[in-house]
Amino acid sequence: MLIEDDIQNCLTVLQKGGIILYPTDTVWGIGCDATNENAVDKIFKLKKRQETKSMIILLAEEKDILNYTTHPEAVTFDYIKGINKPTTIIYEGAKNLAKNLVGADGSIAIRLVNDSFCKKLIEALGKPIVSTSSNISGYPAPAFYQDIDITIKNGVDYIVQHRRNDLTPAAPSSIIKLEKGGHIKVIRP
Repeated sequence: MLIEDDIQNCLTVLQKGGIILYPTDTVWGIGCDATNENAVDKIFKLKKRQETKSMIILLAEEKDILNYTTHPEAVTFDYIKGINKPTTIIYEGAKNLAKNLVGADGSIAIRLVNDSFCKKLIEALGKPIVSTSSNISGYPAPAFYQDIDITIKNGVDYIVQHRRNDLTPAAPSSIIKLEKGGHIKVIRP
C-alpha cells in the first residue's frame, strides 16, 4: 500500500470521529482529531485511562503552536531549535482543542513531529492529532507494532500499514514543562 493511500484512509476515519493506530517519530500511537471531544473520549475508553491523565497532540509546524496555546514563550521556540530527540513540551493556556484533552490546569502537551508520515497526515487533516502510546493504561508502551495488544488493534477504526515491520528501537519522547519566568523543568528525560 502506498503512503498516500494510508494517509487517505486515516483522513476518512479521523474526519468521521474515528481513532487510528499509527507510527510516530517515537512509539506507535493511538490518535484522533484533537479537536473532537467524542473521538478523544474513545481513546480514553480504549486505553482504560483516567480522563485526568492528559494526552499529547502532534503538530507538523512550529508556527501551529500559536493556534493551540495562549502562552507560546519565545524561550520554548529557542529550545525546540536546539534539540535532536523527540521532545514534548507542556504549555499553559490550551485553546481550540477538545475540552477533555486539556489538563485540569489548562495545559496541553505538544510535540512537533519529524516523521514524514505524521507530518503529511497532520497537514492533510489541517488539525493536530492526539498521540498516546498504544498500550492499555498501566502497561509499558510497546516498542514495535508486533508488541501492541490485540485489544488495542481491535479497538481502533484503522491501522496504518506503513512501518508495521519496522524493528528500529523506539522510545517515548522526552517531556519538559515551561514554567513561569522561562524556566524549563524536565519531566521525562
